[in-house]
Amino acid sequence: MDARDAGPVPVPALPRPGARRRSVVAAALGGAALVTPALAGCSIPAPRRTGPIADPAPGMPISASRRAQLLQIAAHPDDDLYFMNPDTQRLLDAGVPLASVYVTAGEHTGRNRIAGMPSRPDDKAAYSSARHQGLRQAYATLLGLDRFAPWRKDVVTLRGGRRAEIDTLTHRGRRVELVFLNLPMHTPRRYMALPALWHDRALELRTRLSADSPVDRSETYDHEGLTDVLVGLLERYRPTIVHTLDPDPDIQHSDEATRRRDSEQPGYSDHGDHTATACFSWAALIRWVAEGTGRPPAEGGAVPAFAVTAFRGYYNRHWPKNLPPQVLKEKAGHLVPYGGDPDWECGNPSGCGDYGVGGDRPLTNKKGWVRSTHHRYPGAGPAVAERPDGRLDAYGVLGLRAVRWRETGRGTGQWGAPEDLGGGPLAPVLGSTALADGRVLLFGLRFAALGGHGGPNRREVVLLEQRSPDGPFLAWRGLGGPERGDDRGRRIGVPVAVTAPDGRVHLFVRDADRGVSTRVRDTGGWGPWRTLPGDEEVQDGLTALVDAAGRVRVLAAGRTAVRQWVDGLPGDPLPLAADPVAALPVPGAEGIEVFHRGPAAGRLLSTAGSDPEFEGYGAVAVAPGPTFLGRDLRGRMQLRHGGRLHVRTQGVAPVGNATLWGTTAVGLGADAHPWLWRPAGTTEARLP
Repeated sequence: MDARDAGPVPVPALPRPGARRRSVVAAALGGAALVTPALAGCSIPAPRRTGPIADPAPGMPISASRRAQLLQIAAHPDDDLYFMNPDTQRLLDAGVPLASVYVTAGEHTGRNRIAGMPSRPDDKAAYSSARHQGLRQAYATLLGLDRFAPWRKDVVTLRGGRRAEIDTLTHRGRRVELVFLNLPMHTPRRYMALPALWHDRALELRTRLSADSPVDRSETYDHEGLTDVLVGLLERYRPTIVHTLDPDPDIQHSDEATRRRDSEQPGYSDHGDHTATACFSWAALIRWVAEGTGRPPAEGGAVPAFAVTAFRGYYNRHWPKNLPPQVLKEKAGHLVPYGGDPDWECGNPSGCGDYGVGGDRPLTNKKGWVRSTHHRYPGAGPAVAERPDGRLDAYGVLGLRAVRWRETGRGTGQWGAPEDLGGGPLAPVLGSTALADGRVLLFGLRFAALGGHGGPNRREVVLLEQRSPDGPFLAWRGLGGPERGDDRGRRIGVPVAVTAPDGRVHLFVRDADRGVSTRVRDTGGWGPWRTLPGDEEVQDGLTALVDAAGRVRVLAAGRTAVRQWVDGLPGDPLPLAADPVAALPVPGAEGIEVFHRGPAAGRLLSTAGSDPEFEGYGAVAVAPGPTFLGRDLRGRMQLRHGGRLHVRTQGVAPVGNATLWGTTAVGLGADAHPWLWRPAGTTEARLP
């Protein structure tokens, strides 16, 4: 996050001092002019070198383990604190080791001061060092230590022989490592460096040295070099959970003057460095999987078992804030030691933090980035289906591929090894529905075309359909998307589906205009994509269900209200919610009961007025009874059933949302393995 940037300038074709081009064979260019377009979302170029290609066919072994490891990749020092918390904190609190990679030096203009302070000479090396010191202070407090706890500074050798600073702190078995790659935020003429590097293979950037760093020489990075270094870090840490920024941010919402003031890239609601870093991150993840699956199983070839959470960035400014006061206070509190103070004696002569971010400034900043945490791919937890003998199957995404876990015994909470269903590279969340005969349909959002620099770069909705109940699956099938053109197509959301009583399957996605589009399958096959009527913009994280009258309903949280459609037509708006809502049909009636939290509120409300005692934050799942599942204010899973509240305090830390199957909760853990929880005292209930 860098609020000081006035916004990127399109990168020209000509070389500039400090950002040199290598010589390129003219014939390879086909005589075309070298033009670098402004960053417009994630496109993943095919590697220049000869290497393995990820195979989307199913049946690969998966190198699953029960060791949890979190790796997060940020553009600037503080992106993790602003956008990835409180998720990061919850995993650290559970003892999950963390490695956090910062791609840029965060040096900006070299100005580190608070409004009203005496001016100091601009010093990029010192400002970068001060921001790194702020991170050390913040993560020390996250581990429960004094903010000035001493860290060990080392130099790590990366792929290609490049070197970077790595700072390590351990406390009571918990471990944090901070890796600083230190690429520049800008070229000498203040063009955005990372977006240019993403688009231009012929560009090279030299790293910036931070003051007081053990790294004593600059390194050179090109497009392939940065991607390969990130792959090497993935291989070094072998994470089970990866945090990235948003690879495909929403189309610009503000007017042009506001966009510039908010430091957003032209056309898109996020900082250009955030998007470029997310693109490099996803390119590295795809290449890491390709390297693993490109070897025969006898030689150790396997799908690395990891799940991804991508976080929205400046998107947070444009929508209702979703963190209640208790959670917000905790999250903003960790930016205080990061921001630091010029009067502190931290032992770093370059500065004791990023002074413009310290104190109460995260909360008083009108942009309000700290007040929300939004996932790029919101959705329910693992898709769950019940087998004829009562055991459960859980479906999710590991290694960017669909997988299935099978319960070893009814209600035991034990799962077999993950079964690779292929289909990748997929976004982290699957949609699902079941047909009347019990066959499962899985829907994914796929990075379909991975060319770059003018090549096709598509996202598409894909379908995996069971051939027979509890049987094998058909081949993956592409369902396209509601948008024309690759650039708009990259802005679609996570697919959600429901099966109507007449057997038709209704598929919904959020589209590039922040509306809802649908496609329906009947006995004649899939019909065309069409946009549902209405002019209210909505967030991703759709809720679809069938009411007691057999009507298909879809709900989405908007800017001013929750919007709903009934059999494809707009329904009455519902009270404003900041997160995806949960809903149940009302027995014997035509309506539904919707459960939601208002902006910046922890209390769960009901449109029927029967508000359950279920305070927390984030998405909520509901099942008939009613039974509620979600996170409490401390991030723990809680379940309310029969008037009693149960809190999950044992087992591996949960990641993302969990699914409610009757009174049984199924979720993914930080070890990339599913967990099952049915609290003691609840009556076993399975959905029909």
